[in-house]
Amino acid sequence: MNDLDLFDEGPAEEKPRRGRAAAAADNQRRRKVLLVGGLAAVVILGIGIWYGVTSLFGLTSYEDFEGAGESDVVVKVEPGTISQTGQSLMDAGVVASVRAYTAAAQENEAATSVQPGYYVLKTKMSGASAVAGLVRKNAKVGEMEIRGGNQLDDVTVASGKVTPGIISLIAKASCAELNGKNTCLTPEQVRTAMEKADLTEIGAPEWVITEASKATEPRRRFEGLLMPGKYDVKPGDTPENVLRALLTTASARLQAAGLPKAAEKTGFSPYQLLVMASLVEKEAAGPDFGKIAQVTRNRLAIGMRLQYDSTVNYPLDRPNIRTNSADRDKAGAYNTYAVQGLPPTPIGSPSAQAISSAITPEPSEYLYFVRCDKNGRSCFAKDLDDHNTNVREAQARGAY
Repeated sequence: MNDLDLFDEGPAEEKPRRGRAAAAADNQRRRKVLLVGGLAAVVILGIGIWYGVTSLFGLTSYEDFEGAGESDVVVKVEPGTISQTGQSLMDAGVVASVRAYTAAAQENEAATSVQPGYYVLKTKMSGASAVAGLVRKNAKVGEMEIRGGNQLDDVTVASGKVTPGIISLIAKASCAELNGKNTCLTPEQVRTAMEKADLTEIGAPEWVITEASKATEPRRRFEGLLMPGKYDVKPGDTPENVLRALLTTASARLQAAGLPKAAEKTGFSPYQLLVMASLVEKEAAGPDFGKIAQVTRNRLAIGMRLQYDSTVNYPLDRPNIRTNSADRDKAGAYNTYAVQGLPPTPIGSPSAQAISSAITPEPSEYLYFVRCDKNGRSCFAKDLDDHNTNVREAQARGAY
């Protein structure tokens, strides 16, 4: 073969073999080429991902509106980063771009204090105006808080003072002013939705629906479903949508408290435990929750009427810890002096601690208890004679 290997010039001569050093050099060159190529591919892919993410969140654009905005709009700030808040504002038409908000937020330290929830802002605000709108005093709207033992209806205490019930709290939280118009729902609108809305459609937990639907008074079927805690109500929304959002939050809290799963080994349905927890919440101070729950179970186990004053007072919308003979003689599904077993629904909103106590009570043989101390603590007894002694001593101390 000639020098150019173009012509066959007879038998090929054996080429000299290359040394190991030359082969290693070739391999090293190949690895370098592959490494450089791989790095280039990673860089190109990273650029693509960065471009995609920044495009998705509007970070490549720095458009900004001018001024304080135009028309009122309710915006929900979700838990997350400043960029995510900017995305929510851009989606609602408040700011022109995410960067318009994030850049303004970086210049205002108060922006880091913005909490999740609903805010009234305006469309087409500058980034700086949007930040100022979120951090202004009383900027947040639609917030309400339910406390342990709160019930649906307002409660009047002995002094005549009225404690707002959950229905009133929801109605108040729904209030805001949008473009000169008030968004307040009335308590009657909230009450009607609670009574007539389809529990399945508004998101009530499946384990609640069957038993709550059996409530002798439909307006009470929502009782106990909203656990204590803070909730966000969207001003301007329909009563049904408001209830749906509240139930979504409450259902997650009920699951965290152990319902319905923890009921499996108790011998009670999840709803019965919810009812029991509401009695515990009303009848006892926190340290006694476990004992009260066990007294409840002990009485149910032997067919003894509960005889709880809290259940008698519940439909009377008062929080008294005592009842008189006239009250106890009144017929009704919630009169546990006259009716065997648990009441048909909870009688208030039970806390996580009360639910935990209903699920796992403090073992005892007690059948009786009475509030015997001004701090709310109870004294317990296994028989009626000891109980009567506790009652006399409690009265002497002015405990009730």
